[in-house]
Amino acid sequence: MRVVGKRRDGYHLVDTVMVPVGLYDEIEITRPKSGRQLRVTCDHPLVPSGKRNLAYQAASLLLGEQAMREPLHIHIRKRIPVGAGLGGGSSDAAATLRGLNRLFGLGSKRDDLLSLAASLGADVPFFVCGRPARARGIGDGLEPLPSIRRLWIVILYPGFPVSTRWVYRNFSFKLTKAIENTSLNFSLSRREELARLLVNDLEKVVFRRYPRIAFLKERLIQEGAAGALMSGSGSSVFGIFFAGDIARKAFLRLRKEDGIQAYLVQSLS
Repeated sequence: MRVVGKRRDGYHLVDTVMVPVGLYDEIEITRPKSGRQLRVTCDHPLVPSGKRNLAYQAASLLLGEQAMREPLHIHIRKRIPVGAGLGGGSSDAAATLRGLNRLFGLGSKRDDLLSLAASLGADVPFFVCGRPARARGIGDGLEPLPSIRRLWIVILYPGFPVSTRWVYRNFSFKLTKAIENTSLNFSLSRREELARLLVNDLEKVVFRRYPRIAFLKERLIQEGAAGALMSGSGSSVFGIFFAGDIARKAFLRLRKEDGIQAYLVQSLS
């Protein structure tokens, strides 16, 4: 991810590639016969319930007054680590928009859902589409990418979140290099191509304060990853593997690291 500018309102402009993977939360939407009009709960103590939850905001935005007229319960079972830079809250909001559109038979087109998603957060439109994309602007300017080869990915979460707000507040453009080429005509079949693509300008900010995250990135390389990178603003890092057997062996060893959560997933396209 390259940070390429900053708007007057304080939002940073990025140029990045986003790829969906097989790690997801579970969203259960039910219509009880009685109770409060709209209720959102989660099984993770760090995820807010009620109006501060993005899924609640998505439901309110899509249904409007209808959300207040009849009981509706949205329950989130967390599988994506919280504060990991993996878009957990954004994907929950996107799933809520799509699920409610189907449940209530609203017939909203994808462009309608994308417009609502953009008002909820920069990453939400990507999860509505659910396909590899180049994201620019504040992350909401999506350019679909051709289907990429299936990759094995090991994700390591260090056991603690990193504040996205803190990362961007401490980011300095002096830490970045000029962008020489933003072309994304690439093949993910060679390590050289990965080395060119796997860049995250935010790593320098995060690694200074959290050397544990830098250590886990290096461990992925030591275990045979063709390339590794911090995801978004952290705190998770991921390693890309071309072969499933190497990825599985790395996963089995790395999950024994103290205090981490490890996930073995595949890219989706």
